[in-house]
Amino acid sequence: MSMEDQGNDRAMVGDAVLAPVEAGARIISLDVMRGLAVLGILAVNVTSFGLPFMVYGDADLSPFPVTGANAVARWAVDVFFHQKFITLFSMLFGASIFLVGGERDDAARGRLLRRRLFWLAVIALIHGLAFWYGDVLLLYAWSGLFVMLMRSFSARLLIGIGLAVTLALGAMQAGAAWLMVAGPPVVVDAMSEGGPQYSLDAVNAAIAAYRSGWAGAMGQNLTAWLFLQGASLTMFVFSTVALMMTGMGLFKAGFLSGRAPTRLYLAVIAVGGAVLALLGVLEWAEVMAPRGSHPTRGLSEVVASFPIFITLAYVSLIVLITRHGPSWLAPLRPVGQMAFTNYLTQTLIMTSLFYMPWGPRLFGQVDYVGMWGLVAAVWAVQLIWSSLWLAAFRMGPLEWVWRCLTYGRWTPIRKAG
Repeated sequence: MSMEDQGNDRAMVGDAVLAPVEAGARIISLDVMRGLAVLGILAVNVTSFGLPFMVYGDADLSPFPVTGANAVARWAVDVFFHQKFITLFSMLFGASIFLVGGERDDAARGRLLRRRLFWLAVIALIHGLAFWYGDVLLLYAWSGLFVMLMRSFSARLLIGIGLAVTLALGAMQAGAAWLMVAGPPVVVDAMSEGGPQYSLDAVNAAIAAYRSGWAGAMGQNLTAWLFLQGASLTMFVFSTVALMMTGMGLFKAGFLSGRAPTRLYLAVIAVGGAVLALLGVLEWAEVMAPRGSHPTRGLSEVVASFPIFITLAYVSLIVLITRHGPSWLAPLRPVGQMAFTNYLTQTLIMTSLFYMPWGPRLFGQVDYVGMWGLVAAVWAVQLIWSSLWLAAFRMGPLEWVWRCLTYGRWTPIRKAG
């Protein structure tokens, strides 16, 4: 076995690929985090699968009244899921860049990392253009090109820069969100006029286009993809790089693998729990208020601009639970080992349901409560099938494809015996 293969086998668990590594708390915690992240992301993404992209960030444009059970369903996503799990996934991807690429002076693993990022970009283009505009893999491949240059930084430097940039960007977002609602009237008017203007008529026209057939759906998908990916590659890259740096630093420091003191995890849980509780109260006031009103005067958006605190609390809770061996979180581990496959199959399932020509074309017809039903069903399927698949195979099917493309040769997938 070559040095490149040995380095890869040690590292692949950090990039959603199952590899023959020693079992331990570190691997369990990372896999569980990744499994929770990929399932949690679906709870947020389902809205952009089933409704036009402009509804994703503005519930006032929803074709369904956000009242009663729909309001509770929307509140649960906004409080517990929105931005929390994509933050976690980004940090884990940052850790994986170090796990796969090693230090910068490791030329063999560095070449392997560059090839993996290249093929990730290719897969992302297919995913985004042929299926769903909300693809995040292209952003990850692009951001990874910058983060890979920093993988020999110390843990302290990575965490310091990553958290500083993350908090600074959060403060900028919080300030803008507050000004949009509670700023001087001239500022509110100027900021409102500066952004894209959407209407319920535009939402209904987009729904009709998605339901008209494959050509209409793909036309809408391409328009949304160009808009989102343009923003991702020019703006979101800064926040993503910062999160990846933070994740890499936390892995190097031992925080993600459970080697930090228990009191630190408990402190992080306390801070994140307080932020989560405050966000829950504020978002409840917002979601229960009449459409277009802002009872918290923008304070809910200010708190929501700092998901990093809640995400780190989730991480700390997972570490403390998995540190003591097998637990009720164990079923998430196979999902995390097949996160790449599960992320892409979520797209296949949801696009088949909502707008692909071979499906029932439910786009624009499923409200927030119904979407939660679909999410729960996909969660159940992926929890079951991931475990069954890994009982016979070393990695998920798409992880295997990615590995073969990276190596440029056929690699084994079946378990020995």
